[in-house]
Parts: sequence; structure tokens; C-alpha cells
Amino acid sequence: MHKSRLAGFIIDCRTDDLDAAAQFWSRALGLPLRASAAAEDSAYRLLATAADQPHLEVQQVEHPSRVHLDIEADDIEAEVARLEKLGAKRVGAVRSWYVMEAPTGQRFCVVRPQRPDFAARANSWE
Repeated sequence: MHKSRLAGFIIDCRTDDLDAAAQFWSRALGLPLRASAAAEDSAYRLLATAADQPHLEVQQVEHPSRVHLDIEADDIEAEVARLEKLGAKRVGAVRSWYVMEAPTGQRFCVVRPQRPDFAARANSWE
């Protein structure tokens, strides 16, 4: 058995000025920016959401701008396999997560748990 649920939304921005893009979304959504000390987060700007709300990030990308969602799971391989049975395809592995594609063409990621209430509020799967 494993658990999963919607983790959050990532605003993919094809831009040379990630800080300006993050400022726009911060002001548009009324959410302050939250700093990340992790060096691997240099292509991300985090928006401060409440702990019980999905996370929001602004990400610098090379592909066309779009929005994608993350699904958080306590067993990434089991969740990827479950989604493949539903018709999704693996696009590729990135660090500790997978980029997937839905049968309808949307890209999304399967990531480790992101929010503190994950264990109590996530869906359980056999």
C-alpha cells in the first residue's frame, strides 16, 4: 500500500529573468516569495502558501511556458506504476522524481511528500 495526493502547481516560465517572473506571480496571487537555501533550487522561486495548501513554485525552463502539477507520493515507484496502469507514460527521471505524461498529453511530476499533513490526508492505494 502507498499514499499519494496533489502536491502543488509549478508555473514554468521560459525567461531570462526568473526573479521578475516570480515577482509578477507573487503580486498577482498575493503570496510573498519564500527563499530556499538549497543550491539545487536555483531555477525555482517558491511562493509562501499555508502548510495545508498545495505548494506553488515559479520555475525557469527551456520549453514553452505552461503550468504543471506535482503529485506527492510516499512510494514514488508504486505511484508511477499505478499511473502507468491508468495510461500515463514515464517521460524521464529528474533527481528524486519522475516527469510523467497523461494520456491526454499534459505533463506532471511524481515527487516525494511535500507537506506536513501528507500521512494523514493523502489517498491510500492498494
